[in-house]
Amino acid sequence: MRNAQRPASAQEAVATAQLRCRTQDHQLHSFISLSPTALDEAKALDAEGARGRPLFGLALGVKDLLDTAGLRTTCGSAAFRDHVPEKDDVLVARAKAAGAVIIGKTNTPEFGFGALCANAICPSTANPYDLSLSSGGSSGGSAAAVAAGLVPAAIGTDFGGSVRTPAAFCGVVGLRPTAGLLPSPTRAIAWDSLPTAGLLTRDAAAAGRLLDALAGPDARDPMSWRAASSAPAALTRIAVSRDLGVAPVARDVRMRFDEAAAALSAGSCGLVEDHPDCAGAMAAFATLRAGHIHHNLSPLARKHGDKLAATVRWNIARGEGLAASAFLAAEAERSALFRRFVAFFERHDVLVTPAAAVMPFGVNSGEVTEIDGRPLESLIDYLAITAIITLTGCPALSLPYWPQGDRLPIGIQLIAAPGRDHDLLAFASALERRQGFGFRPPAAFRENFP
Repeated sequence: MRNAQRPASAQEAVATAQLRCRTQDHQLHSFISLSPTALDEAKALDAEGARGRPLFGLALGVKDLLDTAGLRTTCGSAAFRDHVPEKDDVLVARAKAAGAVIIGKTNTPEFGFGALCANAICPSTANPYDLSLSSGGSSGGSAAAVAAGLVPAAIGTDFGGSVRTPAAFCGVVGLRPTAGLLPSPTRAIAWDSLPTAGLLTRDAAAAGRLLDALAGPDARDPMSWRAASSAPAALTRIAVSRDLGVAPVARDVRMRFDEAAAALSAGSCGLVEDHPDCAGAMAAFATLRAGHIHHNLSPLARKHGDKLAATVRWNIARGEGLAASAFLAAEAERSALFRRFVAFFERHDVLVTPAAAVMPFGVNSGEVTEIDGRPLESLIDYLAITAIITLTGCPALSLPYWPQGDRLPIGIQLIAAPGRDHDLLAFASALERRQGFGFRPPAAFRENFP
């Protein structure tokens, strides 16, 4: 974080965030828990000074799936209603070391599974632009808190699109970095790169500063690595795709995306319609996701089955009896898809798609089971436009675009080759300076943006 963007006082920044959470979050339900020690931590920071702390005084929300020492971490589950970890997740520890102060834990569906950010502990998180609509799942609490100005940034998690979808719904930047750039040394399967932490901010530059503070290898995570420190290279060869050839995308999203693509084309060279062959990708994702979830959560189902939401039980059951041959066939399909994306990025610098297949729906609507009146085969099919990108490990960023006359934004998903995270962020920053792109304060929370 550049010096000019540091708060003069960590206490002032934290006190402001706390006041907004106490007086405004009853409209959103973006936080499950607030930290009782945040102001004391801010006072200690002010006493020590900002030297060497790039996130000095940053009031940060953390999705309630990541452990926070001494602060309740529920995973959105009644089974963990009173769980207080002894240690911080590595990303939380790095954020604190860089000078951030954890304001609280943001809302999530139970264990991050669900289209709505609701659980047995906290009501469904509302969309700051229209409180009757959803913030999306599963990092909807993080996205809503940032969009409403309760906090300037938040950490989320992304498996099939859980950062990108809420970012699209709530009009903020949502970054899923290259797989392994943000380490996860405590995951049960060390070589699993499908889920990752992600970042929610109001602009791409802020996401880059937060990424720089949190990224880097951890010896306990064999998938983790360090990003190159070279200056960002320009991304000029742009490809666009409404649906990757296979993803269900609603008509109203396609219409708005076409407008965004036209706005892109007006100021860009080399824009073409193209995408890699993604046939079979979603079936592979569903198989791999089912296997990992069943392995990781079936012990919880045996112990706390009566306390788990129906969506969680459905997700766990999907992996019951999965054959090793089917799982490895899905891994082989994933490998082939990855290589097709690598070849694609030899011809193009950026692939642009919608960041969500549907527009925001009712805050208590339930799971997405159909698009444009056509039933979906499973509860995760509406995530195909983002889940397919998850398989590749490519960095992907949801950037707000405001169609003319609309009161709600859409998200456009910007995708680049693995490792080009900073190039992608620089490209997004350039787009934010164009008409129609970037964050706009919600009317109901405009007082938070003087």
